[in-house]
Amino acid sequence: MPHYRVHRIRDHAGESFRWAPHTGGLAIVKPRDYQPGEEVEGANPYDIWKRLAATQDALRPGDLLESSTGPDQAAGSAHELWIAKYIGFEPARWFVPELRPAAEAPADLGQEVAASEVSPS
Repeated sequence: MPHYRVHRIRDHAGESFRWAPHTGGLAIVKPRDYQPGEEVEGANPYDIWKRLAATQDALRPGDLLESSTGPDQAAGSAHELWIAKYIGFEPARWFVPELRPAAEAPADLGQEVAASEVSPS
């Protein structure tokens, strides 16, 4: 049976999630909005939801389930991420900021700073 890591949504992010309009499709989530939780075992996200519903650790809307999948399960090479919503589970992905290429950075930034520090006499 697959193992799932539960990521609990933090209170401040939970309020935003609660009042945000429902959107379908892939959800992009930020790691800073979640606390790592326990590991649970279940056949699928709905099995986990049902088993935890009767406990004090029930899943709330916005919580995530992360499972290791694929042929190399022990190494954790591939992960599936599911977000609990009011209507069920939908796929999610961790937010990864884009790196700016070095060519986009201003080349004469040091010269601009030095010129601004010189006061006219």
